[in-house]
Formats: sequence, C-alpha cells, structure tokens
Amino acid sequence: MKTNRRYATSILLSLFSITLPTFAADLDEALKPGLDAITPDGLLAHIKVLSSDEYEGRAPGTKGEDLSVSYITDQFRKNGLKPGNPNGSYTQEVPLAGIKSDPTMAFAVGDKTTSLKFPDDYVASSARLQEQIKIDSSDIVFVGYGIVAPEYGWNDYKNVDVRGKTILMLINDPPVPDSKDPSKLDDKMFKGRAMTYYGRWTYKYDIAAQKGAAAAIIIHETEPAAYPYSVVRTSWSKENFELDAADKNAGAVQVRSWITLDVAKKLLADSGQDFDALKKAAVSKEFRPVPLNAKANIEIKQTLRSLKSHNVVGVMEGSDPKLKDEYVIYTAHWDHLGRHPELTGDQIFNGAVDNASGDAAVIQLAGAFSKLNPGPKRSVLFMCTTAEEAGLLGAKFYAEHPLYPLQKTLADINIDSMNVWGKARDVEDTSFGLTTLDDMLADAAKRQGRTSIPNSRPEKGSFYRADNFEFSKVGLPALYIGKGEHLVARATDAPLRSDEFDLQDYHQVTDEVKPDWDLSGAVQDVQLLLEVGYQVANGAKYPEWKTGAEFKPKRDAMLKK
Repeated sequence: MKTNRRYATSILLSLFSITLPTFAADLDEALKPGLDAITPDGLLAHIKVLSSDEYEGRAPGTKGEDLSVSYITDQFRKNGLKPGNPNGSYTQEVPLAGIKSDPTMAFAVGDKTTSLKFPDDYVASSARLQEQIKIDSSDIVFVGYGIVAPEYGWNDYKNVDVRGKTILMLINDPPVPDSKDPSKLDDKMFKGRAMTYYGRWTYKYDIAAQKGAAAAIIIHETEPAAYPYSVVRTSWSKENFELDAADKNAGAVQVRSWITLDVAKKLLADSGQDFDALKKAAVSKEFRPVPLNAKANIEIKQTLRSLKSHNVVGVMEGSDPKLKDEYVIYTAHWDHLGRHPELTGDQIFNGAVDNASGDAAVIQLAGAFSKLNPGPKRSVLFMCTTAEEAGLLGAKFYAEHPLYPLQKTLADINIDSMNVWGKARDVEDTSFGLTTLDDMLADAAKRQGRTSIPNSRPEKGSFYRADNFEFSKVGLPALYIGKGEHLVARATDAPLRSDEFDLQDYHQVTDEVKPDWDLSGAVQDVQLLLEVGYQVANGAKYPEWKTGAEFKPKRDAMLKK
C-alpha cells in the first residue's frame, strides 16, 4: 500500500509539472492578441483627453459629463462593444440632485460664542433635499469613534439618547492595542491596522441618523483619515451630489460636518475637556459618551438642482450560448471634482490619475477582449460610473437597479487610480484576503514575475472608498487593485511613489498628466486584470467570498434564490 501511494503521488506530481506550464502556455497563446493591444501610448492618449482642461474636471451634470460620456461611448463602440443597456443605449440614467451648500456654524460655551470660518475651519452639508437646514442650540455630545459594532462588543453610545443633539466623533476605527504587545494593534479588534467600514465617514453619518442625532461632526486628523484637511475642504465645499430619492433623503442626518483638529481642541478646551485625554478614553469598550458644556448653532442654505447623470455601459456578448447570460463586470468611475471658480489660478481638478487612468484601463480592456478569438464564454460588461466622488452613487444605483441579474454576475473588477510611475515588483491587491479572485490575481502576477501584496496602507480603508464596495455590499465578489506598488526603479525600502501622490496631488488641481509618468507599470496591471477577467469569464466555478468575509452571507443568500 505504501508503495502504491508513493507511486500515485509521483504520478500526480509529474502530471502537475506537465500541466502547469501547459496551462500557462495555452493561456499566454489565447491572450496574446489582447495583451499586445494594451500599450502605454494607448492608455496615455485616453488619459490626456479625459483629464484635459476642456473636460473641466468631469463633474456630473456639467459640460464635463457630456464630453466624458460621449468620449467613452465612442471608444466602447469603436472597440466593438454593444450597447450595455438592454434598452439599446450605452448609458444607464442615474437620477441625481446637485447640492451647493452655504453653511454657517458657531459653538456656544456659556456666554462665549465662537463663529467658524467656512471652509477653512469646517465644512457642513446635508443629504436632505431641502433648501434650508437649521439647528439651534443643539447640545454637543462627544461619542468617541461613534461606532456600534456588536461583533466586537463595542457600543460608543451606551444607550445614551442623542436625539436632536450634535454628536462629535473621531475619524477611523479605535486603534485598540494588543494586550500582549502594546506596541502593536489587536488584530481581533477592527482588523488591527486595517480600517473597517466602521471607520468610514459614511458609516458614521449613517449611524448618527439611526440614533436620531441632529448633526454629526467628525474631527479631522490627517494620519487616521489618510489624507490632509485640504482634501476635505475641496471635496465638501463644492457642489455635491446625492441620489434623488423619492423621499428626498429624509432619513439622512440633518447636518454632516467635518472640523479641523485645532477647532476641535479649542471647543473641547472651552468646554473644560482635553482632546488627548478624551481620545485615549475612547479606545476602550468601557467608553461612555461625554456631554459637553457647549451648544451648536448651524444653518445651511442649499441650492438644489435635479439632473440626470449617466453610467456608461458597453457589453461584449459571450461566445458560449449556454453561458452568455452570465456576466463579469469591469468598472471605473469617470467623474472627478469639476471646476472651482472661486479659486485663483488653476481652477480645474483634472483627475488624471483619479480616475482618467482607470477609465483608460477599462477602454483598453474592451479593446483587448475584442482581439481575442474565440472570445470569452461569458459576457463581459464594461462600465464607467458617475458620481463616485460624491459617495459611490453611480455604482450604488447600478447595484440597486442592475441591468443584468446580480445572481448571474460573477464578479466586479474595479479600477480606481493606476500606477503611472513605471514597472513594479508587485501588484497591490486592495481587496486582499476576501475572495478567490485574490488567488487568481496572485497566480497571474507570479506568471508575470511579480508578487501580489496586500493593501500597502490598510489604515486608509481603500476597499470601502471605491465603487467595488457598493457591489460587495449586495454580495458580488470584487477585486480592486491599487497604485501602492514598489517600483523597480526605486530601492526596496524607498517611500512609495503613490504616497507622494496622495499627499501632494490627490483631489487637488495638480492631479494632471506629468512629464515623469511611465505607463509601463500600468500596462502590466491592466494585463493582469485582462487575465483574471478572462479566467472568470471562462471558468467552471463562480468566484467566492472566503470564509469570514462580511459580504459572504449576502452572496450565499443570493445564489440560493
């Protein structure tokens, strides 16, 4: 028996050694026309058009949207894609409301009132579609991180009634230290260094609404937020957008606001509290809300407009009659922050990396798939979404109103900001550890002579900040690669080029095509995504969420229907 087992094992190992190279060779041969169609010049040409001044920063409901939708549609058509909307068009209409906010805010402590300067000290807006929001003398309560997470035994509210009050909270998750090694974070609490959805501002405003708070104020800190206050100021002081819901978003918290750290420290000091002491106390399950000896007075005048924005959608029909009614989706958002006429000098937020680079990748992928013969067995959907910068609204709308059944959609492969600085030793898998798509990406990277690495900055919570999250929330397995890669041209211990971008150019007018760009690295990444998508479109099994992934129950329930 032992001899037979050894013999069987040796046969299996021999077969494996033969099969693996054969598989790789066959895959390379099948994909070669598509891989060759992905080029640095091709990517750059699309980025230059979409991030040009003519497109005025690609804000929804502007000339920039018209030009972006027209250009992407034209490219989809040229690459042989059919209209992705079953109604025969290349667009999915997304009803939005544009909201321009003119806020005033003041804090009163005893007889002392401090008026804040917008947008230098704070930003404030409302998702409610009404022309005026007013909050008078609302008691302010510090609620730590503002989180209710039963799976971690965490409740920052402790059943304290905050209805009608203004809650003040910290950004990100509680950084709970490891009891065995206080120099590290406890991986069992909010995933250690990695941000969970509880750390995102969207969650914090949602839970504030559920608790009945009148206003929710987040204290900005650059390190835990993962971006400077300048990003908050530019993102929230412009016209923003919400889905134009039938109830006019009446269930949203009345006021959502950010204040600078200096403003928060002064407010707390005036109220007889110390910021550092409160922050330290908040990193504990035992924390209880702290009422401040302060009141908030907030008024927001809102200029509203209804508009019809658009997701751009093209489809390549599958080659297998039995499988062509199943789908793989590639997504990237076409929108950016538009034009800010109040600025002196450059007023246009061109969004070259974020996310003209992702749109260029989707367009090139469409061209690459069109070169394959035979084409993929399943259909492939290519979609450039609207209003991502306003809260993933285009993706959210598709997830709630899918053009094709989600239970027959295998995966979303999302592209949001590419590595435009040269070839890399690795590829950053922002969605690492969540689905079997990770394994496919790792295998593809290995065949490319690279490695797949987890999110280089897990504390940024990037997975929850991009369109893939809206698809994940409804259960669809998602893959999202980032730009935090280790460049071949830099030493292994050198700072990440992507970190420099985030500090200097992210959501700034300086996010433009630069002379030092080298798109050979972007080509590598797009080729990887071509291979992964091709394998999903031809595979025998659907991609799956891994055990413990928070989105797995949704998918399991969906596939049982």
